[in-house]
Formats: sequence, structure tokens, C-alpha cells
Amino acid sequence: MTAPLLPEPERQPRWFLLLYALAAAGGAVAFVPLLTVLLPQRIAELQGGEDVAVLAQVTFFGAVVASVANIAVGTLSDRSRVRRPWILAGLVLSSGLLIAVGAARSASELVLLVMAWQVGLNLMLSPLMAWAGDCFPDHQKGVLGGALALSPALGALAGSLVTWGALVPPGARLWLVAALVAMLVLPAVLLGGGRVRPALVEPRPPAHPDAPARADHAVRRMWAARFLVQVAEGGMFAFLLFWLRSIAPGYPENAAANIFSIVLLCAVPASLVLGRWSDRHGRPILPLAGCAVLCAMGLLVMAASGSLAQAIAGYVVFGLAAAIFLSLHSSQTLRVLPAPQHRGRDLGVFNLTNTLPAMVMPWLTVLLVPGLGYAALFVLFAGLALASAALLASFVRPLQSPLG
Repeated sequence: MTAPLLPEPERQPRWFLLLYALAAAGGAVAFVPLLTVLLPQRIAELQGGEDVAVLAQVTFFGAVVASVANIAVGTLSDRSRVRRPWILAGLVLSSGLLIAVGAARSASELVLLVMAWQVGLNLMLSPLMAWAGDCFPDHQKGVLGGALALSPALGALAGSLVTWGALVPPGARLWLVAALVAMLVLPAVLLGGGRVRPALVEPRPPAHPDAPARADHAVRRMWAARFLVQVAEGGMFAFLLFWLRSIAPGYPENAAANIFSIVLLCAVPASLVLGRWSDRHGRPILPLAGCAVLCAMGLLVMAASGSLAQAIAGYVVFGLAAAIFLSLHSSQTLRVLPAPQHRGRDLGVFNLTNTLPAMVMPWLTVLLVPGLGYAALFVLFAGLALASAALLASFVRPLQSPLG
């Protein structure tokens, strides 16, 4: 016996799609400038110079706290059956703790403040992502994923803006970040009442007896596929400048940052086009598998590069494909999660694909680069990307609901 077909949930208007994408970008603006630029600067101020050990402590313990907090807050927002109050509470708490980071008086106090800030940040981010699953139907998830490509692009631009010495004095940088986050997040939350689609939040019985097993299989493959690409993407994010300088000594920092920013900006229209295509043709996973293959191709070009131009060309292919993959994957994950009543919790488990690579990737680099060079690291990353594509290959056919 099959379950009755339910009417397709109504599409969200473009204005809400835009506001939601900006709110999600506010999450990136909240952490990218701090973790990439402002936090290392603050450590240097407190320690009297660069201190890799303190930065490693902050990064590691922050990732652990973020992992636990995201799952816990997602579970709480599931049980409360509301998202927006949690998002607002997280915005207030994370903004206050972000500003407090600038007033830390010791390295140990800084570590504790960043750990607390991670709790506040995930109090905002966890229900924000789950809210997308409550609001956007499956036939709109491709374009939603394309819009989510704004997040890394605006995060990178915010990092450049707040460190522009002629415009922003050092003492105002954290305040500016908090203000930018509020400006991006609040419109969607305040104007987004009534956007939840009841059909997307109510538990539905499986249409076939084996549907739950197939759904679990899909979830595991989607999780592993993202994790593998995130390891490669995280490695390039951390070591792009060092690698370019191994090819061209003295390669300037701003040039590497410009390449990174340009790639992320170009990923926005490309993600929108591919996301819209996947919606129209009912092929949500095909762009993901294709981007994973392109990631591997770009990495192999990088591994074999003998000139700066070839190295940059390989990175552009890899970086563009990885950015598109990650943005589209974020929205299509919402499609395969089988239990709407546990959406926040399950997305917290998927968030581990963002935090665990930060713990894994440095060890891979330490093991491979000193003895074998960056080429060996890139070949390994290419293998991970191809494995991701293979995991997704079984979903390349038109995909219906995992419960259908």
C-alpha cells in the first residue's frame, strides 16, 4: 500500500530567497574575518608575536565546541518547532561575545571566549539552516543552493573590508563585523514570518517498505561525499599562499587573496545557473558529481604544474568547482534528510563535515608535504574528490524524495 501523494508545497517568492541567502551569508561574515585575520592578529597582540600553538588551541577547541553546539541547538529547535527565536538569540549572544574577544586580556581568556562565541554562533547558524528546510520545497532547492554561494563570497569580502586600514581603525573591526552580521541576518528573520510550509515540517509515512533504508543509504553517501571534498577544500584554503610561494618565492599575500576572492565571486552566478538547471530537469545530484570530478582535475593540474600560470589555472578550476559543490550540496542535503521533525539535529551531524576536516587536514599536510611535497598532497586530494564523485554516482538519475 502506498501513501497518498501530497500536493507540492508552494514556492517561496524571490524576495524571501534573496533575504534568506543574505542571512546565510551573514553567518559566513560572522566567522570568516575573525578566524582568518582578526583572531591571529589578536593572538599576536596578546603574545607579543605570532604564536602558532595558541592559534592551534583556539582552532581545535573551537571546532570541538562548534560540532557539539550545532547538534545540540538543532535538536532543541526541532523540539520547540520554531527557528526564528533561536536565530535571534544566537545573533545577540554571538555578537556580544565577538566584541568581547577584542577585550581579552590573556591567551587563555581568548581561548575560552572563542569557545563561548562558537556556542552563540551555532545558536544562530543551526536553526538558520534548518529553517531553509522548513521553507523551501524540493523543486526550489537547486536555486537555493546557488544563492547560498553568496556566503563564502561575502565572507571573503568582509574579511578584506574590515582589515582595510584606511577605512576601519583596528579597535572598530570587531564592532563592524557584528554590525554587518546583524544587517544581513535581521531582514530575513524579521520579515520571514509565515514562510514555513506545513508539508515540509510534518512527518510523512514512507511510501514503500524499503524507503527508510534507502533514505539512510542516501544520507550516508551525501555526508561522506561532502566530507571528502571539504578535506581538500580546507587544505587549499589553509595552504594556498605557502604553495604559491613554493613555486614563485615572494608571491604577494594580496595576490593570493585576490585569486581566492575572484574564484568565490565567480562561483555565485555559476551556482545559480547550475542550481536552476537542476530544478528544471529534476537532476539535483548530477551537478554535484560533475563538480567533484572537476575538483579532481584541477588538483591534478596543480600537482603537475611547473609554472605559476599553470598552478593558478589549476587552482581556479578546483576552487570554482569546490565552491559550487559545497553551496549546492548544502541545499540538496535538505532533500535527502528523511525526518522533518529531526531536521535541525540531522543537519548538525552534517555540520561535522565542516568541522572535522579542520582536525584531519593539518595532520595530512604534516605527513606528506615535508617529504613528498605539495604534489603528493594534491594527488591525495584528487583521489578524495574522485571518491566523492563515485559516492554520488548512484544518485545521478532523477531523484525523488527519499521517502517516496
